[in-house]
Amino acid sequence: MHRLFIAALRAGIAAAILVGLFGQFVVIPTTAADEVDRFPPYAPFATPYVTVAIVGVVCVQVTLVAVWMLLAMVRRGAIFSPLAFRWVDIVIGSSVVATLLAIGVAGHLFVADIPSPDDGMEELGALGAAITSVGVGAAFAMLTVIMRSLLRKATDLQTEIAAVV
Repeated sequence: MHRLFIAALRAGIAAAILVGLFGQFVVIPTTAADEVDRFPPYAPFATPYVTVAIVGVVCVQVTLVAVWMLLAMVRRGAIFSPLAFRWVDIVIGSSVVATLLAIGVAGHLFVADIPSPDDGMEELGALGAAITSVGVGAAFAMLTVIMRSLLRKATDLQTEIAAVV
């Protein structure tokens, strides 16, 4: 992989991590506080949902760090090593955790009686977003598992070829 391409990917990863940090410390808590100010019955839901949102962003950041490390391995030409599997497993684990969080939010939104300032469309939109997140998270985790098995096969083939040469 070309060094310029790896540098561009790393710049994007660094920017995404920084945006995530800004979201964790500024956007998510401020938005929750504004919603509670706008509609006080949301107050009991603010802290749990803020916590879940921040942990969800942490899952994305963990995945980005793992991808950063995998890019470093690609640059060194060492992607077909046992260490790569550890980083891929971290990506799978963090996507599963994020998906489980989305399942929990979707389940809570489905069964909870959350008051609404208008006609209930906010809750329906949030439920739709949570269900979509579950689908995307599960698909990403399954795709990563498939890619891990392809990495395993490629690593085995490289090891076999190295033994022959």
